Amino acid sequence: MTQHILLLASYAPSLINFRGPLIRDLVAAGHQVSVAAPDMTQSLQGQLAVLGAKVHDTPLNRTGTGIFADLRYAVTLRRVIRDVRPDVVLTYTIKPNIWGAFAAAWVGVPSIAMVTGLGYAFTDAGEATIKQRIVRTISRRLYRAATRRNARVIFQNPDDRDDFCAAGCLDDQSKIGMVDGSGVDMAHYAPAPLPSEPSFLMIARLLKNKGVREYAQAAALVRQTHPHARFVLAGPFDDGPDGIDAQDLQRWQDAGLAYLGGLDDVRPAMREAQVYVLPSYREGTPRSVLEAMAMGRPVITSDAPGCRETVQDGVNGFLVPLRDPDALAARMRDMIDDPGRTARMGQEGLRIAQEKYDVRKVNQTLMGYLDVTDMAVHSIRHPAASASGGLK
Repeated sequence: MTQHILLLASYAPSLINFRGPLIRDLVAAGHQVSVAAPDMTQSLQGQLAVLGAKVHDTPLNRTGTGIFADLRYAVTLRRVIRDVRPDVVLTYTIKPNIWGAFAAAWVGVPSIAMVTGLGYAFTDAGEATIKQRIVRTISRRLYRAATRRNARVIFQNPDDRDDFCAAGCLDDQSKIGMVDGSGVDMAHYAPAPLPSEPSFLMIARLLKNKGVREYAQAAALVRQTHPHARFVLAGPFDDGPDGIDAQDLQRWQDAGLAYLGGLDDVRPAMREAQVYVLPSYREGTPRSVLEAMAMGRPVITSDAPGCRETVQDGVNGFLVPLRDPDALAARMRDMIDDPGRTARMGQEGLRIAQEKYDVRKVNQTLMGYLDVTDMAVHSIRHPAASASGGLK
């Protein structure tokens, strides 16, 4: 059965970088696709049009925590959904998931939320500020109210599913669907030979919960014994409450860390790396790791939700304890000291990516969850009721 699907995002470039193959596959299957996100550039609109999607702009402060701005966003989404009249609304990332569910129910359209990661709202609260603790509490209450209005809630790893339910964010577990991440385009991220010199790469938004500090600290430790090794960091600054400040980054650069900034295309940086590193505190399924595996790179990542799904320890890389730069540095030295094993791990990663994470296979699974025609839509009076705890 073909449908009209409205895809809501909080970051417009992700519609191409992360959801482009999904849009392409949906259109190829005969579905009509509309997309909505803030700050749509002419270039992005053109790329999305080529894929066959109709584009709408939805203003949003992605990292803000103001309830009134979020309510305005919900009202905007309501207007877009009312005008587009899709058969189903498909959302991902926290603000579209929450406010998209409210807006869709408001109009009477079924919605599906893709929980692509739980973020700092679900990570260890040990170092959290009072503001961050408040945001965690509000986020969980809003998610619980939103998922009551979702037809389905799709997760990328079992840890996220279990923690989300344990936090009280999903009452009805019959709504759960599972996919192997967002997938990776195996043709676009083609394998490349490993360079001969030891080099490590991390790509992430500059957030503490991505493990950026641990990566920089481990790099400094390894350079004490292997001064010829190269360490590269790429990714944009993030003005959210967990962001890395410019002074820390400058200090790491002064110690020898190379910083590339944000990248429109990660493949050149990946080709120059022997090993990919992501010591994140938790992920949905880390897309950058999948890209590295598709290009034949071994991976060092955290033994944490989402990350541990991608690496078989000792097979296609190593898992390291959370927030442990010493353990990370030790595994980096292992990679440098045994280049033959490092190369074999890269080939194993490529095999796993082909078998499990090929985007065509992942999209087929996801598309199987989209028929919600027989599911009830739970209407709401106004999203403000949920924000104040008025929804039961």
